[in-house]
Amino acid sequence: MTFDDAFARTINHEGGYTEGKDDPGGETKFGLSKRAYPQRNIAALTLADARAVYLRDYWGPAGCDAVPDDIKADLFDAAVNSGVRAAVKLLQRAVGEAEDGVLGPRMLQAVNAMSAPRLAARFNGARPAFMAGLTTWPTFGRGWALRVADNLLGV
Repeated sequence: MTFDDAFARTINHEGGYTEGKDDPGGETKFGLSKRAYPQRNIAALTLADARAVYLRDYWGPAGCDAVPDDIKADLFDAAVNSGVRAAVKLLQRAVGEAEDGVLGPRMLQAVNAMSAPRLAARFNGARPAFMAGLTTWPTFGRGWALRVADNLLGV
C-alpha cells in the first residue's frame, strides 16, 4: 500500500468545499479545515495542495511507512479523520500498548508482532468505539461508521 493508494481511498470520504456551518472545523475542502489551517485559502485549495498536506501532516507523522501494508490505509484514514495522535492511540489500543499517542520502537515491535488480519480487525474495531464517545457523534457518526465499513471493504 502506497501513500497514493491510501490517499485515493481517503479522499473519496472527504468532500469538496463546504462552508462548514455544522462542522466544528468550519470551512472545509478535501477534508482540510480552516480551523486546522487558518492561514490557507480553503476555497482555493487544489487536490494537489491537499495531497501535499496529507503526505506531510498525516501520512508521515502517523508512521504509515513503518506499519504493515494491511494497516497503512486504515491508519492514514484514522489520522485524517480523527487526528494523528488519536490514530496512533487507536493503534496502541489495538496492540495492547499504553495509549500515549507516541509512535515508538516498542509500539512498532508490537504492531509487527501481531498478524496483519488481527491487527486490522482490532484497529478498525477500536475506531467506531472511540468515535461513539465524541460529542459530534450524533451529527457525524453515521458517516464515520460508513467510512470505517468502506475501509474494511476496501472501497
